Amino acid sequence: MKKWPLIILIAAVIGLILAFIIGQLLPNMRTTNSDIEVNITDPALIKQGQYVARTADCVACHTVLGGEDYAGGLPMLTPLGAIYSTNITPDKATGIGNYTFNEFKNAVKHGVRSDNSALYPAMPYPSYQIMPDDDMAAMYAYFMSDVKAVNAPNIKSELPPIANWRWPLAYWQVLFDRKRDFVPETDDAVLARGQYLVEGPGHCGSCHTERGIGFQEIALTNADSEEYLSGAVIDGWRAKSIRGEHRGLGTWNVSELNDFFKTGRTDTTAAFGAMAEVVEHSTQYMTDNDLNAMSSYLKTLTPAPNKEVTLPVKKDVTTQKLLDGNYDSRGALLYVEYCTVCHRADGKGVPRIFPALDGNSAVYARNADSVLQITLGGGRMPETPHDRMAFTMPEFTNLADADIAEVVNYVRNSWTNQAPEISVNDVVKMRAFLAKKPKTGTDVAPDLSITAAAKGAK
Repeated sequence: MKKWPLIILIAAVIGLILAFIIGQLLPNMRTTNSDIEVNITDPALIKQGQYVARTADCVACHTVLGGEDYAGGLPMLTPLGAIYSTNITPDKATGIGNYTFNEFKNAVKHGVRSDNSALYPAMPYPSYQIMPDDDMAAMYAYFMSDVKAVNAPNIKSELPPIANWRWPLAYWQVLFDRKRDFVPETDDAVLARGQYLVEGPGHCGSCHTERGIGFQEIALTNADSEEYLSGAVIDGWRAKSIRGEHRGLGTWNVSELNDFFKTGRTDTTAAFGAMAEVVEHSTQYMTDNDLNAMSSYLKTLTPAPNKEVTLPVKKDVTTQKLLDGNYDSRGALLYVEYCTVCHRADGKGVPRIFPALDGNSAVYARNADSVLQITLGGGRMPETPHDRMAFTMPEFTNLADADIAEVVNYVRNSWTNQAPEISVNDVVKMRAFLAKKPKTGTDVAPDLSITAAAKGAK
């Protein structure tokens, strides 16, 4: 009987060694070779590659605020710690300058580095997998010939030991990143193009679809499940449902979506958090036809299961109370002191300047994380040529936790809004999260609420 512990230990060691060996071999089974000959000096191919890179939003994740484009270093939080985006400039020492086309393609589409190690799934290769090799060739030409080479060593992850091993990721890929091709849901060319952009290069599901126990997207397509694009929490933000329910895109039309993707705002709302970076670095550069295709496709998505298609009608009694000076709660008093100057007594804000709070589905979402984070940490609009100025919201970290809870609950349930109330404990948790969160471009908010200058003054 005394031999059994030793036998078990030996078996465990042998099993671990075998798992390691197989884990080292699995990435090779995912890679594919293409006989495409890429002329990296072809101006037309480079221009196409630049556009494809914009649709794939590569710059947002691989660039830090104030840093060189594509030089990496942007922190991305995981439940186990931060990982950092890599340098994808053509620098031969620290970037991808030595990558062949097939190595580039296998990294982007299949999550396998040039040394045959698996990439973290923070890189949205499950989405990029459906992109055609011709687009990969165009991107390769763009990165190798038009992107400035930057010598910037990659930053090691902050994952704990064992969790930062690469070879187990190969098993993650086997389990959660099945081989697939793009399958259009319709013969309509516009909707099919929109589906491709949403499902592939746009990788909308990376933020807007819930993650499973293995940190995998629970659905990669609408055909997989109607939970696809039904909303998720990422990096402390609530990426709202972009399906057809009331709290999703049910109250939006195609024209408003096109305007939002092009400019980062509409008459009633504005992009914030990670979405501000998507607009600033990606969607504002897309063609009107592609934006319309994407918006049109999103509007075909039915409401997510068990989510409200509509909400009960609620009469606005808030506006008149505020105009009359009837501040009947602590939340009302705080709103008047800190919020009315921008968002007005009627909660309608100022079109294309200060977002509305009344009727804003990001405000009355069931999950209040985004409202809490932007109240505590501030935020900024994306800058685009369409609007003369961009605006920021100041942070209100100086307010007590109880006051933050009061004003957030007030905003989420005043005018016509209807939302579950939060507790002081929710504020405490968000404040602790923000204290640990590395600062990124959209997390840095100046002290003033109007900070951007006219484009011509830059």
